[in-house]
Amino acid sequence: MTAVDTNILVRIITRDNAEQAERAVAFLEREESVFLAKTVLLEFEWVLRGIYKYGRSEVLSALGVVLSIDNAEIEDAVAVTQAIDWYAQGMDFADSLHLASAPRPHRFASFDAALRRRTMRIGTADVVCP
Repeated sequence: MTAVDTNILVRIITRDNAEQAERAVAFLEREESVFLAKTVLLEFEWVLRGIYKYGRSEVLSALGVVLSIDNAEIEDAVAVTQAIDWYAQGMDFADSLHLASAPRPHRFASFDAALRRRTMRIGTADVVCP
């Protein structure tokens, strides 16, 4: 199994470098299995949103493509899937992944008032202010 870096996924989605995009696709196709760490997916969302200016729906579509890679093993796939669902409902992806990765039942401490409001609206977790 080979772990994949963010830039491999970004090339496949953005195709901003055609030669590297083709090499990335060919690499994934010839590998028996690849590992996608949660941190890579977190960075992937950040790069698409922050650098490439993708909107939420475009990021969700890109995450869907990445998660559908046949030979990919996703680290903590249950938490990643939950985080993507919460992200689709309006939460920040990083916050969603933090919350989904925490043991349940749990409380999550944060000074982020917007996070507390979003989690109350969606019903994701008990976020408390220390």
